[in-house]
Amino acid sequence: MASSRTPAVADHHADDEHATAGRPAAGRSVGERSTSGRSTGGRAPRRRLSVDERREQLIAVALDLFSKYPPEDVSIDDIAAAAGASRPLVYHYFPGKQALYEESLRRAGQELAGRFEEHAQGPLSERLYRVMGRYLDFVDSHGPGFAALLRGGSVAASPGTTAVIDDVRRAAHDQILLHLAVAEPSAGLRRTVRAWIANAEITSLEWLAERAVPREDLQIQLVQEFVAALTLTAAREPALALELADFFAAERPDGPTGRLVRELAALLTVPGLASQLTRLATP
Repeated sequence: MASSRTPAVADHHADDEHATAGRPAAGRSVGERSTSGRSTGGRAPRRRLSVDERREQLIAVALDLFSKYPPEDVSIDDIAAAAGASRPLVYHYFPGKQALYEESLRRAGQELAGRFEEHAQGPLSERLYRVMGRYLDFVDSHGPGFAALLRGGSVAASPGTTAVIDDVRRAAHDQILLHLAVAEPSAGLRRTVRAWIANAEITSLEWLAERAVPREDLQIQLVQEFVAALTLTAAREPALALELADFFAAERPDGPTGRLVRELAALLTVPGLASQLTRLATP
């Protein structure tokens, strides 16, 4: 393990990395493929990093590359070149690209899960709007890696990567229920929250691919879809409807929920639609 290395070994590898910094990576050249976006022709400033510093640097460099490119398009050579290190040094810290990918992914997962945390103050829909803003910031900055992971089609997919995403989904699920402040969430409510999280993932992937709507519009749309799903669940569960009274009481007319209500009410002004809706509402 890296943490068990003696200072002498650490110095040896520090010298090795500086001796090879700026040398074209073995196999495909990073400069030729422009994967890292950095030139490998210059010599990095001579500075010895501690074992922990070097490991953290490799993780940070790998995460940056995996965020910009699908994992199958990033090689150990790319990571070594971007870090100004040698290929053997990368292998000294990590047994292979998969291990480095999974560790980078764990860091990204922790960051993403943390973006669902929000102070329980103010209307719920406005809290979720801020949460979705941070979520979409992450999606935007980790595009290719985020897409490859959630689509499950990456050659780097493994039980380890699946566990990371499961942890993020669980954290998001728990945070949403915490905001709802429902004493004993029903199975139906939990199912609604999980379905909305899945919808947010699918919608984000489509947005990454097409950018068909402005980000701000998508942000409020995701919040309103949650409010709509929550309302439908409450219509089926009288006990939940009573608990959600405080939720609607705290909402403001100019907030996401108020806008949603006005948009739904506007449907009643569409010629022919109001009469049909009234007909369906009459037993």
